[in-house]
Amino acid sequence: MEALSGNSFYFDFEVRLMEFLQNALGERFISFISFFSAFGEELLLILILGFVYWCYDKKFGIYVGTNVMIGIVLNPMIKNIFWRRRPYFDNSGIKCLRPVDSESDIYDIAGQGFSFPSGHSTNSVTSYGSLARYKKNKILTTLAFIFPLVVGFSRIVVGVHYPTDVLCGWLLGLAIIFIVPKILKKAGEKNRWIVFLFIFLFCCIGLFYCKTSDYFTGLGLMGGFFVAVEYEKKFVNFEETRNPILCLTRVLGGGILYLALNSLLKLPFNPDFLTSGTFVAGMVRFVRYGIVIFVCVGAYPYLFRFEKKLFK
Repeated sequence: MEALSGNSFYFDFEVRLMEFLQNALGERFISFISFFSAFGEELLLILILGFVYWCYDKKFGIYVGTNVMIGIVLNPMIKNIFWRRRPYFDNSGIKCLRPVDSESDIYDIAGQGFSFPSGHSTNSVTSYGSLARYKKNKILTTLAFIFPLVVGFSRIVVGVHYPTDVLCGWLLGLAIIFIVPKILKKAGEKNRWIVFLFIFLFCCIGLFYCKTSDYFTGLGLMGGFFVAVEYEKKFVNFEETRNPILCLTRVLGGGILYLALNSLLKLPFNPDFLTSGTFVAGMVRFVRYGIVIFVCVGAYPYLFRFEKKLFK
């Protein structure tokens, strides 16, 4: 069965540590700690990126967004090489307290993804680490250390990642935020699209071997983001704003648009097909997320030119 495929490898100390933490901390505290997993999840990262990109500083947003998008593709590409099963698959003493995909069975690898390395840990480093590296702000630098630590700990406690998953997730995120910006800086803004194209084509290698939905989600988001950034530069060219009301409307509007489009584009398809784990279902997921992020990043800012008329 697909749900039972994958590789089992771990250190004994990892299992003992996870069992100890789940038994010692208790359900209430674990429920509280699990909340911090949200700091490495899709929706919150989209809202943070949206605020920086739509409101605060467009170039800053592209810097952060590029690192985040690359991370959410490279991570599942690595996962699909090692095929490490999640801790609760092979250890009855470890409970799955926060599934990656609430719509799929917890033992469905196609829906839940593989374990190594931790995607939340990578996301937390690429997002908060990018914020800190770009602004070189003491507060942001502090948060860039705290949030990944808390996110990583939460993923261990809820039973979905081994400690080594988290550690390697952090290392992948660090590699991205230190290497990718240097490549883009050397290429220059005029040649940015060439770097984007090369990265996208390289990541398409995963189409030949990746079996999990997180890869197709990431590839769609990354591809849509890359196209949207170049489209916006050429055809939209919106202006940032520090007006609190405009910032609020832009972020809320963008968040609602993201969720609405994602739901709307699911309607033509049978839910069982969307969660089937087939290559065709994966490609539908890729196209869906590509359209959603392109509209939010590239087309949605076109509406900002009407703000002055609406808020006179």
